[in-house]
Amino acid sequence: MLTVQNFRKEYHNRLVLAIPQADFPPGIHWLKGRNGSGKTTFFRSVAGLLPFDGSLVLEAKYDIRRQPVDYRLRVNYGEAEPLYPQFLTAWELICWVATTKQAPTQQIDELIDLFGIRDFIKTPIGTYSSGMLKKTSLVLAFLGKPSLILLDEPLITLDHATTKAVIDRIRQSREQGTSFLLSSHQDVDAAELPVDSVWVVQNQSLESITQPAGL
Repeated sequence: MLTVQNFRKEYHNRLVLAIPQADFPPGIHWLKGRNGSGKTTFFRSVAGLLPFDGSLVLEAKYDIRRQPVDYRLRVNYGEAEPLYPQFLTAWELICWVATTKQAPTQQIDELIDLFGIRDFIKTPIGTYSSGMLKKTSLVLAFLGKPSLILLDEPLITLDHATTKAVIDRIRQSREQGTSFLLSSHQDVDAAELPVDSVWVVQNQSLESITQPAGL
């Protein structure tokens, strides 16, 4: 599903992450690591938001450098702590992303109701709480028909009902062929969300580890 080769990311000549090779087959993959280990840097690079050295290829045919438009159309990203222009409304942001992701109107309405943002969708983002921002980011992350969705700390600042909605949506999307890279410090019952592999970001690299009984 996603092939990573010779990945290297530095900030001001300081190495943050180096991954010689990593292969993520179709499925749900959990990335763990302490704060500052490089998880978000990796997610943002895979999403096409940060420059890096190396190669990322999706589905063995969409290279982020050679087919950047096709690649980005198929990769969605939900940030851990989203920052959006405060003068925009969630509705304006959703309409823009939905257009770029070629999302049908029916899907837009479904996601708005699923994550419960209709009550504040047309108020400026600058007035949103952290939970409202997170719900908005989740709507954006599921728009279109992505092959891969990156969710960085998808469960933080959410109430119980929305947390369940996120887990159910991940499971449903996986059944429909979408793969996931997830990062979270919160435990999730493996019976609710089966995970195909667990990886750890440490020592400036990414390593596959044995999946524990529960996450």
